[in-house]
Amino acid sequence: MKQAIVTGAAGGIGKAIAELAAARGYRVGVLDLDPEAVGQAAASLDGAVPLPADVSDEASVEAALERFGETPDLLVNCAGILRVGPLAELSADDFRAVVNVNLTGAFIAGRAAATRMMRRGSGCIVNVTSVVGIDPSPGSGAYGAAKAGLANLTRLMTLEWGPAGIRVNAVAPGFIDAGMSAPFYADPAVRALRGGGVPLRRLGTAEDVARTVLFLASDEASYISGEEIVVDGGVIHSVLAQLPRKAPEG
Repeated sequence: MKQAIVTGAAGGIGKAIAELAAARGYRVGVLDLDPEAVGQAAASLDGAVPLPADVSDEASVEAALERFGETPDLLVNCAGILRVGPLAELSADDFRAVVNVNLTGAFIAGRAAATRMMRRGSGCIVNVTSVVGIDPSPGSGAYGAAKAGLANLTRLMTLEWGPAGIRVNAVAPGFIDAGMSAPFYADPAVRALRGGGVPLRRLGTAEDVARTVLFLASDEASYISGEEIVVDGGVIHSVLAQLPRKAPEG
């Protein structure tokens, strides 16, 4: 049986990834901060292992991997937090908190998994980034900067860990109706506006992201490494479609 650890797996996109991994035969480690939420999420998955841990704390992550007991075939770094507000008003503590979880946490968990994968000579890591890390969104604070850093870290992991048989890729979700974005999309007007601006004319789901992650972990992606796959229905390319322009004459 293949082994997978998913950080941020107690809810949102991380939970959807954990559920799909379990459905495809993985023994899943559910790693997240809240012990109660972790226990509930793990209990809903056959054979899953609850791993309450703080991804920004090295000792906490190492202890979680020891409790898991097996070298993961797959690590998904999906743990993330958001502190919104204009940069001029954002506290340094909020900026640091977002970087610590979204970027440093992925480094800590990635290193812990990779050192174990290296001893075996194989493994796969998928980092969940964001379209905000490609084109920043006003008011998103440190989130975009941290996700852009994670995309670059993905490529560095690819270069340094690839010779040991470890593939590393990233998935960048767009407008996804799940997790931290769910309260935002609870407003029907926001849903209509955002969904209507996507070329595919709908918001994405957590399952859309999960399927891409599990593809990257599969044998079908065995020669893909160092890539960031955008899962956004095409919205990142749609800026010109949203701007008025004069119709061509003639």
